[in-house]
Amino acid sequence: METFNEYHLNPEQFTFLNSLQDNWQVIRDEFTTFIQQASNEEIKFAYDVLGPKSKTIQTKGNSKYSAFGILFQGLFIEEYIQTHQIQYPDHETNEASEKALILRKKYFSNLANAIEKVNFHDDNILRNVYFGTFHPGLDIKLHVNDNPHMNRGYLGLIVPEGDVAMKICHDKLYWHEGKFLILDHSYPHCPHNYTNYDRTVLVVDFFKPDKPREEVIQFEKEQVKQRMQDNPYSLGVFGKSDKAKEEDFIKYGLAHQLEWDKSL
Repeated sequence: METFNEYHLNPEQFTFLNSLQDNWQVIRDEFTTFIQQASNEEIKFAYDVLGPKSKTIQTKGNSKYSAFGILFQGLFIEEYIQTHQIQYPDHETNEASEKALILRKKYFSNLANAIEKVNFHDDNILRNVYFGTFHPGLDIKLHVNDNPHMNRGYLGLIVPEGDVAMKICHDKLYWHEGKFLILDHSYPHCPHNYTNYDRTVLVVDFFKPDKPREEVIQFEKEQVKQRMQDNPYSLGVFGKSDKAKEEDFIKYGLAHQLEWDKSL
C-alpha cells in the first residue's frame, strides 16, 4: 500500500530523517555487529535495561517482540537513567548508566552521531530511537500508542520477504529495507510477522513539526512523569493509555468492525 493518508504519512515531508535513512546500512551494520559480537552479558543488559517495556501491549501467541535503544524522550539512555533514577533488580542506577554509556559508545557511535546531528539542527525533534525486532510468528493484538504529540517512523533494517506487515484501519502496510514507514500510531493497529525470519527496524519517534513546540514538550513531560510512575521500565515509551478502547473503533468505520473484533 503506497498511498498516503491521515495515518500513513509521506516520509518525504520529514526531511530531517534523511540523514538516518541515508546511513541505514551503517546503522544496520552496527545492530548486526552488536548481535553477533557482543557478549551474552552485554546483550542481556541491552534488552533488560535499554529496552522499553510495556504492560499493555500483548501478543496473540508465544512469539516475542524485543527492543533496545539509545535515545528516550530526547535523552541518551545513560542520561535518561540518571534523570529518572531508575532502580533495576540487578543494577544500581549509577552502574546501569555507566554500562549504558559504554555500550552506546562501543557499538552505536554512528547512530548516536546521526541523532545528535538531527537534534542539533532541528531543535531536539527526535524523542525515542530504538531497535525493534519482530520474531517469527509474532502477532500483536490491536492497540494504540497514545502519543498525540508525536509520529512514529520505522526505518527498515532487516526485512524478510513474505507476510510481515502492519494492519491499520483497512490497510496493510509493509516495511522496506532502507526506507522509512511513517505512521500516526494513535490509530489502532496490529502488526505481525508470519515469516520464519526476524524483522528488525529502527523505531524513531519524533515531535509533530506542525505542533507548537512548547505545547508538545509540556505534554511529554506530564505523560512521561505518569508513565514512569506506573512502570519505570517503560522508559516513557508505553503507558496504560495504549490499550485500545471502544471509541478508537470510530476511526475505522462500521465496514471494518467485524474484522477488528476478531483481532481483539
